[in-house]
Amino acid sequence: MPELPEVEVVRRGLAEFTTGRTIDAVEVLHPRPVRRHAAGPDDFVARLKGQVFAEPARRGKYLWLPLESGDAVLTHLGMSGQFRVQPVGAPDEPHLRVRFRFADDGGEVRFVDQRMFGGLSYSEGGAELPAEIAHIARDPFDPLFDPELFVAAVRRRKTGLKRALLDQSLISGVGNIYADEALWRARLHYARATETLKPLQIREILLHAHEVMAAALDVGGTSFDALYVNVNGESGYFERGLNVYGQEGSPCPRDGRPIRREPFMNRSSYRCPKCQPVPRHVRW
Repeated sequence: MPELPEVEVVRRGLAEFTTGRTIDAVEVLHPRPVRRHAAGPDDFVARLKGQVFAEPARRGKYLWLPLESGDAVLTHLGMSGQFRVQPVGAPDEPHLRVRFRFADDGGEVRFVDQRMFGGLSYSEGGAELPAEIAHIARDPFDPLFDPELFVAAVRRRKTGLKRALLDQSLISGVGNIYADEALWRARLHYARATETLKPLQIREILLHAHEVMAAALDVGGTSFDALYVNVNGESGYFERGLNVYGQEGSPCPRDGRPIRREPFMNRSSYRCPKCQPVPRHVRW
């Protein structure tokens, strides 16, 4: 699933293409991607006709397209959702689900989703922050993110460190890939009990999470397959910079030990057994 860097790449691409443009028509080609819009596809289309997009915004892995009316289109990419920018008349993608056309007759925006776990919905009054995602914590790139509040919240939790990093009520945007990379940089095991961490260690892991996501953002995010691309259909290249995630059996860049893959929350965690050893106090 796309994490913060991948969603931010998409947001920036959409910002260049949608900001200030008037919607002429919306075409819903399959109802599932707008299933969260309770009033149905026809209402979704009717509400958007004639509206003007403001600059896209993001919190964590969620993206929304504010409208000058004060409402918004809330989006989630899910496993395979993509926004694509195409000239009018370009051949439809095999999994095209929703099309946005504009009054200026320029190019169009398409929502493509092979697996259809992502989706779009209309959020009344959601331009600043949709109510549907107001419960999600700020992410490390948010100017109002408070590192000290995060440190205090983590120390109060009785959980494992990686579980805390993935907890969207504590911090948003960090997913499996960047959690594993940040933990490797900090030399910490994913199951380290949070209540045993010192404030300095939590600040360090937060710094590493920010650094690794910033590095991924610089190269367009991480693409393992064609399911994640930017609005121009281009892949990100951070896969080449991964130290542990997806590197089972490869030598650790620090000490040469083979990277291990271990089951974690119905997915996998990757670590170096030498520089990220199992601690005495763990919370799986």
